[in-house]
Amino acid sequence: MNKKNVITTIKLLCAFAMVLAFFAGVASGADLSEIKKNGVLRHLGVAYANFVTGSGDGIDVEMAKLFAQHLGVKYVYVKTSWKDVIGDLTGKKVAASGEDIKIIGDVPVKGDMIANGFTVLPWRQKIVDYSIPMFPTQVWVLARADSPMKPINPSGDTDIDIFSVKALLKDCTIFGVAKTCLDPELYGIKDAGAKIKLFEGNLNDLAPAVINGDADATLLDVPDALIALEKWGGKVKVIGPVSHVQCMGFAFAKTSPRLLEAFNNFFKVCKDNGTYVRLVRKYYPAVFRYYPEFFEKK
Repeated sequence: MNKKNVITTIKLLCAFAMVLAFFAGVASGADLSEIKKNGVLRHLGVAYANFVTGSGDGIDVEMAKLFAQHLGVKYVYVKTSWKDVIGDLTGKKVAASGEDIKIIGDVPVKGDMIANGFTVLPWRQKIVDYSIPMFPTQVWVLARADSPMKPINPSGDTDIDIFSVKALLKDCTIFGVAKTCLDPELYGIKDAGAKIKLFEGNLNDLAPAVINGDADATLLDVPDALIALEKWGGKVKVIGPVSHVQCMGFAFAKTSPRLLEAFNNFFKVCKDNGTYVRLVRKYYPAVFRYYPEFFEKK
């Protein structure tokens, strides 16, 4: 091999080593310094309601893009599923039961943060860290408009309202989604005498499935319920809550504390300067009627 070929080979090997080093860093559950070094922020997202529409936009998509711009790095969207999203962030496959988890294996890390209307749940907090609360939610029961179940009269006491709703669920066939915020196990739905059907499809399809008569009712969180009421007005109705008010936020690996801190600081600025409220009005204008105090400047 002549000198020219040797130099060319060395250059190719160096370039290959750099590529391997880049992807090794990207796949390690990076914190802020690694993300800035690699120049990429990977957003793990599941198409859900108006958080991640699946068409390249959504409130969480826009916020994640703004955050990447703020950090001075490239934004990359990584499509995932509810089943895989936590493993894709943490590298740990977990099985949840109530508020407990069990780590059942290792999986490749594919992203740096979860952002798709990710509800804060006790079992999730054991494996990921959440940003400061970004969006209010609550789990409601949604039924067809012609259902014999009548919406409850709000009492002003959430516990009483939940009791009133559960009293209507005896022998009712109701959809839920395991291992999500719509998991019937979290709210004692079975104990209320309901017949549970675990839904296997996209969460966006729950309301249409009820309209089609596949179940008498469904658990649905506030963001998706607001979209359903707007999209299928006159075909569905809200019976009432089965949970207290919850919060949604971005989720980060517990190995990324500085990335979480950077996002929280960035988000506070977006709230103070009105950027975030403008995005909420764009994607969820009706939410201000239900939770106005959540979006007030403190």
